[in-house]
Amino acid sequence: MTAGLIEYGDTGGDGPVLVLLHGVNMDGTVWTPVLDRLPPNFRCITPTLPLGSHRRAMERPELVTHRGVAAMVGELLEALDLVDVTLVLNDWGGAQFLLADGPNDRIAAAVLVACEAFDNFPPGRPGKMIATSARVPALLWLAMHMQRFRWFRRAPGGWGWMIKSPIPKDVMDGWFGPAQHDSRIRRDLRRFALSTPSRAELSALADRLPAFDRPVLIVWATEDRLMPREHGPRLAALFPRAHLVEVDNSYTVVPMDRPELLAAELTRFVEGTRTVK
Repeated sequence: MTAGLIEYGDTGGDGPVLVLLHGVNMDGTVWTPVLDRLPPNFRCITPTLPLGSHRRAMERPELVTHRGVAAMVGELLEALDLVDVTLVLNDWGGAQFLLADGPNDRIAAAVLVACEAFDNFPPGRPGKMIATSARVPALLWLAMHMQRFRWFRRAPGGWGWMIKSPIPKDVMDGWFGPAQHDSRIRRDLRRFALSTPSRAELSALADRLPAFDRPVLIVWATEDRLMPREHGPRLAALFPRAHLVEVDNSYTVVPMDRPELLAAELTRFVEGTRTVK
């Protein structure tokens, strides 16, 4: 990658290719409960984007922006020579820049799962907390170290509003450890958090999304406290070939709150797009 090395998981498989993306202070493990429920022939790529849980600091941190990380996803598809990809977003919505502006010739379909959209960048209190603390390096250090405490992780207004189900301690330790122990990871996270597109940019992005004329699945959580419920139908109305599924008993991180339902919807969607082009 132009910005630096990106680690990724690859399940193998000779069937449809899915590239599954995560949000800030998470990595590809957020998709583990879903991967366990997908057909074994699906090839699932789970990159760890430089959003605060990556273990390799970027060589060019100036590229760690919403647009820059979207470009990294495009570079990854090219580097791995992936074609007919189903691109899956959760929480972070910046990859919509890739859908709208390209290069997206390798992307056959997209799935937007409870992610940032319209002017909701950064989303809710957790996103705004990171954005605010990023303005002062010492505050960002404190915010990351406070995540060592379970009560803080589950506090209302923070991660307690992102994931309804209890997350194993070792998983969350893995998410927050890099930024707690490496100032260069915090530097990358800070650069990303300070790159929020302007309202004018986000409005223009929404205007360009209808140009993506391939199948799109929108999965939205009805109880989400970060991603407004009305954004699901609004997104579905933008894309020419979109289908909306609303999910109950889940907050933002649907892959962990409702993995069985999400896996079933992904399987149905992916297999359907392979038979109807």
